[in-house]
Amino acid sequence: MTFIRQMTFIRFRHPSSHMSRSRKMSTAIAAKRAGKAPLPAAKSALGRLPEWNLDDLYSGLDDPAIKRDLDRADTECLAFEEAYKGRLAQMAAAADGGAQLAAAVRRYEEIDDLMGRVGSYAGLVHAGNTVDPARTKFYGDVQERMTSASTHLLFFTLELNRIDDDVLEKAMADPALGHYRPWLEDVRRYKPYQLEDRVEQLFHEKSVTAYSAWNRQFDAAIAGLRFKVAGRSLAIEPTLNLLVDRSGAKRKAAAEALARTFKEHVNAFALITNTLAKDKEISDRWRGFADIADDRHLSNRVEREVVDALVAAVRAAYPRLSHRYYALKAKWFGKKKLPHWDRNAPLPQVPTRTVGWAEAKETVLAAYAAFSPKMAAIAERFFADRWIDAPVRPGKAPGAFAHPTTPSVHPYVLLNYQGKPRDVMTLAHELGHGVHQVLAAPNGALMAPTPLTLAETASVFGEMLTFKRLLAATRDKKERKAMLAAKVEDMINTVVRQIAFYTFERAVHTERKNGELTAARIGQLWLEVQRESLGPAIELKPGYETFWVYIPHFIHSPFYVYAYAFGDCLVNSLYAVYEHAADGFAERYLAMLSAGGTKHHSELLKPFGLDARDPKFWEGGLGVIERMIGELETLN
Repeated sequence: MTFIRQMTFIRFRHPSSHMSRSRKMSTAIAAKRAGKAPLPAAKSALGRLPEWNLDDLYSGLDDPAIKRDLDRADTECLAFEEAYKGRLAQMAAAADGGAQLAAAVRRYEEIDDLMGRVGSYAGLVHAGNTVDPARTKFYGDVQERMTSASTHLLFFTLELNRIDDDVLEKAMADPALGHYRPWLEDVRRYKPYQLEDRVEQLFHEKSVTAYSAWNRQFDAAIAGLRFKVAGRSLAIEPTLNLLVDRSGAKRKAAAEALARTFKEHVNAFALITNTLAKDKEISDRWRGFADIADDRHLSNRVEREVVDALVAAVRAAYPRLSHRYYALKAKWFGKKKLPHWDRNAPLPQVPTRTVGWAEAKETVLAAYAAFSPKMAAIAERFFADRWIDAPVRPGKAPGAFAHPTTPSVHPYVLLNYQGKPRDVMTLAHELGHGVHQVLAAPNGALMAPTPLTLAETASVFGEMLTFKRLLAATRDKKERKAMLAAKVEDMINTVVRQIAFYTFERAVHTERKNGELTAARIGQLWLEVQRESLGPAIELKPGYETFWVYIPHFIHSPFYVYAYAFGDCLVNSLYAVYEHAADGFAERYLAMLSAGGTKHHSELLKPFGLDARDPKFWEGGLGVIERMIGELETLN
């Protein structure tokens, strides 16, 4: 049971293509805390950018409902333990065992929703400024309260897994308990890895001072970094944004500023990385996971051999994809090699225009509506009901996310919108997540969450719909070339880069078993995988060996990154089905999203004739990227 709910990650749009977990506190709440009137939504050349309204969760840090719900959570958790601990096996064996267990699971789910509401709000508030003492204290205090209260619930899944398989299967014949079969089967998959109750309790309680504390330290450290560029002191978001600036001098200056600051702090980030890798190794060893990524595969509900096949297919395709594309891009720039800061540079002689917020909104909603009016109607609510926070502000965490909160409320989307064409794609991506989360919510707090491998389906599909619509309307050859290049770069960042990141993580965690890694050694591993994935046309200049430090998924969610490659290849294959059999596709697609976490990926893909266990599945997805690069070569 996860009470401090995790954001759905998005691949980041900056040159290192990391993904950023971020949460946001609304300006209205900050102003209320300071005793001031709420500030109006940000307005600039981009138009009026929306700031979200968190009142659907709580009205502010001083909302009495927060204390009420925290106190209620304490009471409910203790009462739940007193009512059910030590009784589940007996209940399951009773004549009405299905009904009794179903009542317990429903009560457990209600507590999950209650605690998820408070935990989600704390996470959103904290992201507004991770170095603000008041918000940091609030976030930490809520984490501690949630951890303490939920200790009384630990027994539940442990005892469920001790029920004999035949007894539980018989109990699930009752429709009331049968409704929860997908969740119960997920719980049972962890049976071989669960520990004795008091050890589980120790792991749970110490999480606040173990990995959760190091996660918070990482967030605060990243938010506090400053980079000196052309006499200005910038936070990480605007500095990274300069790496896609039209000016080569600015890109170089930004990259050098990033390298300088990262180098100054690299030992601190190496300590965080070493500590968390060791923490994970201890947990994996106690639980008996055979491979360093098996815990992630289990939570993703994907077989190790499927992931291994994906990784092998992508690494084998590096020469046909990234190596080939970057050689082509270097040629466009009149060079044999591009320095790493030019990897995602805008194409020469192609003007980059600013896209206002109103145009971005209209573009994405029109693309969604052409596919499914229902999908567009759900997406429209994010704008109408202020579920989006778009402006870049000091202290706001970089990146973007869609956060589902709890089924009884609704998702929130955070962006750092700066009017670049890629920002429009980010909006399409995050709204895809949001639509997915809204559709899955009726499954309830236990079964709405989607495995990470499928959580990217709706987001990447939303991007593809938007991209295809824009491309079809483009008649200018240079503009078409720029659009195709941007899409190819996004796909390379999503597929090639993320598999390289996964390879890097595996190397770090494997070597960590033999002792701590120095910052220099981590940098060596980083350069090895980057050279392999990017190819000879990208020159990794001095300083790039530190660029691993700011990628949050390595810290917050080890081995998450392959989910992006999984999702992108899946969507490429899925979109090919759509183009050849549009009739009824939208209905099947929305039904797949509505399933949430109730079905395995094989079951969800079957109506589309797709099977991720087939090696040809991955080749098909990679072939889409290859064909786009081929078209770009004809436009050269």
